[in-house]
Amino acid sequence: MGHMASSRPALVGISHGTSSPDGRAAVAALMHRVAAAHPELTVARGFVDVERPNPRETLAALPDRRRAVVVPLLLSAGYHVHVDLSRAVAAETERPVTLAAALGPDDRLVALLRHRLDQAGLLDDDVLILAAAGSSDHRAVADCRVIAERLAAASGREVIIGFLSAVEPRLADAVGAARAAEPGRRIVVSSYLLAPGYFHSLAEQAGADVVTAPLLTAAEPAPELLVEVVASRYREAV
Repeated sequence: MGHMASSRPALVGISHGTSSPDGRAAVAALMHRVAAAHPELTVARGFVDVERPNPRETLAALPDRRRAVVVPLLLSAGYHVHVDLSRAVAAETERPVTLAAALGPDDRLVALLRHRLDQAGLLDDDVLILAAAGSSDHRAVADCRVIAERLAAASGREVIIGFLSAVEPRLADAVGAARAAEPGRRIVVSSYLLAPGYFHSLAEQAGADVVTAPLLTAAEPAPELLVEVVASRYREAV
């Protein structure tokens, strides 16, 4: 994927990887749209887990020892950014490589969450819970809490947060507690996940009345807001 460019660093998008065909298609569509929006750049993609090529293989496949910026296609900066990708960048000897920041927190992601809630038909009386993947890294958890706070401020309503792994409260517990505290009100889960896959399936099974689509879906083009965030992380790193 991508285009030859004179001396600009390559943009290397590294996502988590997934066994979900829809998730794979959605992330691929995002990077194809990034490449189309920036024909002046060499654009490549790889994976930190589940799929290949891995970061080392992705960097090795770049043309002519081109400089590179690795953009984590991850919503928060946890273990995969601070350890896996940091190590991959540090180990690269064929070219200068810079590691960009994770995609979130970012107000454009909040705007995209609000768009997904509008699509799902959020009502004034609904209880709103943000579903985040969770991480053993406290920095990633803090990033997710920032998004919950910004979503609350942008929507003018309380936002509860629930996690799908590693951190309490777990999403299913948050849904159960909200249902007990607010009988008769709909429970709406805002999926703060990049694409369809295992974690989104867990969100759908957590007992809410409505679960929004993740930020990317296989059924529609990658949102322009997300394309902008990827490009922004690249420019900041350059």
